[in-house]
Amino acid sequence: MAAANQDLDRQCINTIRTLSMDAIQKANSGHPGAPMGLAPTAHVLWSRFLKHNPKNPAWIDRDRFVLSGGHASMLLYSLLYLNGYGLTLEDLKNFRQWDSKTPGHPEYGHTAGVETTTGPLGQGIANAVGMAMAERHMAARFNKSDAQLINHFTYVMCGDGDLMEGVAMEAVSLAGHLGLGRLILLYDDNSISIEGKTDITFTEDVKAKFEAMNWHVVAVADGNDTEAIANAIEAGKAETDKPTMIKVSTHIAYGSPNKQDSAGAHGSPLGAEEIRLVKAFYGVPEDKDFYVPDEVLTACRGAIEIGAEKEQVWQEVFNGYRKAYPELADAFVDAISGFLTAGWDKDIPQFKVGDDAVATRAASGKVLNAIANNLPVLMGGSADLAPSNKTYLDAFDVFQKGAYGGRNIRFGVREHAMASIMSGMYLHSGVRPYGGTFLVFADYLRPAVRVASLMKLPLIYVFTHDSVAVGEDGPTHQPVEHLASLRTIPGLQVIRPADARETAEAWIKALTTDDAPTALLLSRQKLPILDRTGCDGDLRYGAYILKDVEGDNPIDLILIASGSEVHICVEAAEKLAEKNINVRVISMPSWELFEKASAPYRERILPSDVKKRMAVEAGITMGWERYVGDAGKVMGINRFGASAPGGKVLAELGFTADNIVENALELVKE
Repeated sequence: MAAANQDLDRQCINTIRTLSMDAIQKANSGHPGAPMGLAPTAHVLWSRFLKHNPKNPAWIDRDRFVLSGGHASMLLYSLLYLNGYGLTLEDLKNFRQWDSKTPGHPEYGHTAGVETTTGPLGQGIANAVGMAMAERHMAARFNKSDAQLINHFTYVMCGDGDLMEGVAMEAVSLAGHLGLGRLILLYDDNSISIEGKTDITFTEDVKAKFEAMNWHVVAVADGNDTEAIANAIEAGKAETDKPTMIKVSTHIAYGSPNKQDSAGAHGSPLGAEEIRLVKAFYGVPEDKDFYVPDEVLTACRGAIEIGAEKEQVWQEVFNGYRKAYPELADAFVDAISGFLTAGWDKDIPQFKVGDDAVATRAASGKVLNAIANNLPVLMGGSADLAPSNKTYLDAFDVFQKGAYGGRNIRFGVREHAMASIMSGMYLHSGVRPYGGTFLVFADYLRPAVRVASLMKLPLIYVFTHDSVAVGEDGPTHQPVEHLASLRTIPGLQVIRPADARETAEAWIKALTTDDAPTALLLSRQKLPILDRTGCDGDLRYGAYILKDVEGDNPIDLILIASGSEVHICVEAAEKLAEKNINVRVISMPSWELFEKASAPYRERILPSDVKKRMAVEAGITMGWERYVGDAGKVMGINRFGASAPGGKVLAELGFTADNIVENALELVKE
């Protein structure tokens, strides 16, 4: 820990505060209160503890810093500017403006030094738990007694609002269970939320709550006491068996004579006159906006040289490691670079026509296990549904406290945290996470899927029990609107395979995608392996001709389906052929992939001059009009399901070949 210079500390802290106030005032938008209260804690962490290299924000052994309360973004931007991450004063002056490097909430991939996109409260805490889990796994996999490649901490800063969110508590519970001793949470305990004092909604004993969840808790009574803050962080780092929560009592909008400790300072600029009064209280020039004393910039920019030196020391360790453990070193490079290990797909099972029918969830489990044996970075689990989701890796151990080398993660019944943790694990780098649950529970984790898609993270969500064919569990467990709902998330690849062969191809597509998450929607019921003889195209393009009309006969009707309804459409097409109706059957496992295909390909699959089209899918009909057009029809489910055997539910709701034939004949005759 660097020696303290109290006067310089005070200047640095007040510079963080005034930069934040001025940027928010200039934008006439933002949240000044939290940066003003948290500046001492942030400065102590960044100046004395945080291991980082501003010139290489991607250095693998850096400490991670997550600002879970992303509304306090000017705190982070001020730190990034002062520490030399490439932001300029002009960038701070463009806070919250179009195309600026300083958006209203921090965005991963947009601003150097931002570890994750935050703003939806609580998710940043779960992201940090994921980072800490990845750190422990990488350390267990690669560290040697004579060479520590992974030796860093994860720090997450949060507020009262974060701790009210369910996702935070899910993640905190799991982190305590796992004993993530290199995770330190800095809690801004200012007792204020948007609506007023937190005691209107939030009165539990936070310290006791965290201790009950196996966390080490340290309290700092005065959020301006830099030495107490430093001692608390030291105590957190010294505790290796539990994660640490440091409860820092702060004043929102500290120094504001009229707004300190008030909800009014949370999400509104202070105003020019109030800022003048605050600056007078801080003892900084009242008439200078974006004022940065030379000594402050010099001190903070010292992080550049210190960081470069620390990375160089690490590089020397790695150079020795490469000589001593060349195969592990190559695997380490592959892991942190995101490379797919050579031969990762060589054992994927080949499913053939004539094989027994198999549920796509079961096929997925076989494919997943075959890939995992050759792709060491692949790890994940399920929200307490691994036997049903088929997401357990049979050849590998469980990731648990004291056994962090395991690749099976027991997330517990914590869907939202699972998805946010997956994001954090990937953002750390070195692992490729997947996570599973029933499709009907996609609603529980949707907010994390949305943010992962915003960040373009290639995560894999395994959603099984994908339709009313779930059966006896009834409408509470039978998804109908969820497929359409997932399709509305920009950037998310939704793939609903029709059989085991498409399932294998879906996993290949998911793992070879590096700029988007993928949702795999898989059946509970067994499905036949489809005959692709003479088919045109494949799953990579989102849709393909599975069964076409014979010879040069004109196409009377196009049937389009996804997932478990495809084989029923094939059966219906055969029955329609007996009635001299020429039918093309399209398997369309992914709208998103089809939309990315070339225009000529899309025209070949769905010729614009064929107007008679019918889509068949066991979900709500919304959206299919784009493919069937004004002259087409959609067979779907615009109601909830019912409790009965799955086949009976499907039949009662019209998903039989005979009903498809009946509807098709009506359409063709129109």
